[in-house]
Amino acid sequence: MTAPVRHADPDPPAREGRADVPRDVLIVGESRVQRRLLAKLVVRAGYRVAEAASAEAALDLCRQAPPDMVVSDWLMPGLDGLALCRALRAERTSHYIYFILMTSRSEKAEVAQGIDGGADDLLTKPVDPAELRARLAAGARILRMERDLSDTLAELRAAQAALDADLEQARKIQRSLVPERTHRFGRSEVNLLFQPCGQVGGDLVGAFSPGHGTLGLYAIDVSGHGITSALMAARVSGYLSGEFLDQNLAVTRRFERFFSLRPPAEVARLLNDRLAADKGVEEYFTMAYATVDLRSGRVRLVQAGHPYPLILRASGACEFMGAGGLPVGLVPNAQFEEVEARLAPGDRLLLHSDGFTEAQLPCGRMLGEAGLRRLAAHAAPRESGRDFLDDLLRELRREMGPGVAAEDDLSAALLDYRG
Repeated sequence: MTAPVRHADPDPPAREGRADVPRDVLIVGESRVQRRLLAKLVVRAGYRVAEAASAEAALDLCRQAPPDMVVSDWLMPGLDGLALCRALRAERTSHYIYFILMTSRSEKAEVAQGIDGGADDLLTKPVDPAELRARLAAGARILRMERDLSDTLAELRAAQAALDADLEQARKIQRSLVPERTHRFGRSEVNLLFQPCGQVGGDLVGAFSPGHGTLGLYAIDVSGHGITSALMAARVSGYLSGEFLDQNLAVTRRFERFFSLRPPAEVARLLNDRLAADKGVEEYFTMAYATVDLRSGRVRLVQAGHPYPLILRASGACEFMGAGGLPVGLVPNAQFEEVEARLAPGDRLLLHSDGFTEAQLPCGRMLGEAGLRRLAAHAAPRESGRDFLDDLLRELRREMGPGVAAEDDLSAALLDYRG
């Protein structure tokens, strides 16, 4: 193997100002005269040249300092040019090496054999200087595009890594909106479930109480998925804050002394007006919002496009409640209706997202309301609300099939009413 030959560049290739311009060419061949002749032509074309008298020597040189391009004779003693190409493709070089194979024959079968062996181009001997320059220029263009794509890919990966980091932080922030799964309100208890299908989701569940034996319970599903839905869910959580009741749209102050719950239909109307007042916001959300008198068991519910809540009686009976209705923020000046029910000690009220009822089963159908009723009846014997929700989720995933991920967020709010 000869040392790399360095020459002045009388006619450097275009874009010389870039550090990544492919300029290093390795010439491989048994004939010293042929190598020197090619070297002069390559240098005149504006490239740096190194020479190797055999495939073995060329491999050693490529391992030490990989060139940008290789121009190799096909027929050589020991490893021939095609074997060199295959061996080079098997090496883990720092960058892609463009390989030009020289042959005295131009039959289609030989051309196909060379390309199949990993060569990028073939050059017929005797070498025409103009053709050699054109083939090298074509190789340099391809290498520049490959490196540009590699740079772009690296930038995209860096951007994706930054986005993933932001999404992970957003996931933690969104989790903080449901900081505790279990809340006690007197003797009754509320348990929450929140399982986004991605890193962040558009569902929201929660409960709050202004005191005096009353409770507000809600489940919300913002349209769409991803970051925009998550931002809207975070915004709505501020409207229904249990920590800052003076900012909660569902609560009003009475006689400047205490807070009380607004009627559910009024809450839906206020939220609808608030979204309608924000120009440029196209998102809307479905909502099931209930107020519960923890002393009498009276439930008042507004169902704004959300799936029908389910009452699980202590006797084992299951019944859906609700009257349908429009989603919040979809139509200006929308009107919302309320329905009422009465809970007895031991009954449960389940608000859930459509991630349950619209879950796809292996048979191609959705779980539906009948399927949810079946899963809820199976989970009903669970003494604690947390175990009930965990069992509900576990049974849903079992019916969906092993390894099948939910296509929508899964959320639920469960009230265990104990009088």
